[in-house]
Amino acid sequence: MILTTAPTEALDATTRAAIVGVCIAAHDNADFQQLFTYIPTGGRHFLTFAGTELVSHAVVTTRWLQPAGLPLLKTAYVDAVATLPAYQGRGYGRAVMQHLAQHIADYEIAALQTDQPTFYTRLGWERWRGPLAGRGAAGLIPTPEETGVMILRLARTPPLTLDGLLTVEADGRIW
Repeated sequence: MILTTAPTEALDATTRAAIVGVCIAAHDNADFQQLFTYIPTGGRHFLTFAGTELVSHAVVTTRWLQPAGLPLLKTAYVDAVATLPAYQGRGYGRAVMQHLAQHIADYEIAALQTDQPTFYTRLGWERWRGPLAGRGAAGLIPTPEETGVMILRLARTPPLTLDGLLTVEADGRIW
């Protein structure tokens, strides 16, 4: 198992195609063809290889979460977590997420949205229990349908409660 990290700007066309392939295979979702349209620059990609084959991926981008009563927190927002189906359940996904967690000390908190919370809970992530909303130009945009937002406390995470309002900037998407 080989773990590496690379900024979006350093990924060549072959690696980008492999990342897209892993995401599509893992999620059975062709929308991942557009991944690098959504993350053209500024992402930090965490990659796990079995030999020379890319088998697992996650990407971090900077977003700004705000738990009730606290200032905006520089957030490592995690997306496109994927492991090839043939490698699932063999520790590759866990390894890529642990590697990610060790390399985001420059953030105050980490967050993601998932429909697989059990996987992340085993890695120390916590499900946000309180209300969720986006912050837009016109004010708050409630997202009561969202239930899978999770956070990972980092060394710089201030004390917080998981039951209060959590907001994120609405940048074309919310969660």
